[in-house]
Amino acid sequence: MEERKVRREEEVVMSMDEYLQAHEFNVEASSQAPLRCPECGSTKFIYSYERGEITCAVCGYVVTDKVIDQGPEWRAFTPEEREKRSRVGAPLTRATPDNLTTVVDWRGKDALGRELDYRRRMDMMRLSKWQKRSRIQTSLERNLQQANMELERIASQLELTKPVKERAMEIYRRAVESGLVRGRSIESVMAAAIYAACRELKIPRTLDEIAKFTKGGKKDVARCYRLLLREGCIKVPLADPVDFVPRIAEALKLRGKTIMKAIEILNKAKERGLTAGKDPAGLAAAAIYIASLLDNDIRTQKEVAQAAQVTEVTVRNRYKELAKELKIKLPIR
Repeated sequence: MEERKVRREEEVVMSMDEYLQAHEFNVEASSQAPLRCPECGSTKFIYSYERGEITCAVCGYVVTDKVIDQGPEWRAFTPEEREKRSRVGAPLTRATPDNLTTVVDWRGKDALGRELDYRRRMDMMRLSKWQKRSRIQTSLERNLQQANMELERIASQLELTKPVKERAMEIYRRAVESGLVRGRSIESVMAAAIYAACRELKIPRTLDEIAKFTKGGKKDVARCYRLLLREGCIKVPLADPVDFVPRIAEALKLRGKTIMKAIEILNKAKERGLTAGKDPAGLAAAAIYIASLLDNDIRTQKEVAQAAQVTEVTVRNRYKELAKELKIKLPIR
């Protein structure tokens, strides 16, 4: 018995040397009923998945020798090799309502591009039809499916990123579960969710830009957005005019020095409370117009207004207010 125990302890030492002491941690901190060594009562163990053993880190006692390794049975040494050998699909995403991305196609060709016979084509058409029916069964699933189509359409027009789409779908799902969509346009509620997601993630998109791709228009989208705010589905921070500066400057092809000057003007305006209650896009356009005049990288009010998607009157009024309150001396043109 003693010889077997000593041999066991030698094997544990060898496993620690060969596998760089695998994984050593305190089991008591990770479970409610801590695992204790029956020999010394320690709660520190070494998990060796290569040998399938759990051994005590203090006395070397083998607690169990039948640990199941839940990792893959293959090995990979580079990211390309890991991606090639992996057999899992894409990660789950909120942008897909049912988290199923597989689609049964019936274009009449197999994987090698060969034409299918008539009977096989009919089978594929039947499978495709029943797959669509099985994915959409309840009214909630039909609603989310239609909302997802609207999300993809608007997001493609605005060139929105995947995180924005996922957050918008999450906001819309919460609105559906709260019963806010009933009696309202799915398109308008989804547009309001997209606008809320852009505000949360600080993506410079105005309500006019988003409402332009809806049938209901700005008034209907704004009403749905206020409903989401009132019912507590979202908590949106105040829009920062600085977030709009890079996009407007990119459209006008301005220099980096001019962009930094516009951001400096907006920061001074925020310190004096001049931005409260003002349209952030209009303020950003006015600051860019002032910076272009000061830096001799001149753009007309019409060009700035078109890049910011505001009116020339807004640019004119805001730049006069900023120049007056911040005491900025503009060059005479």
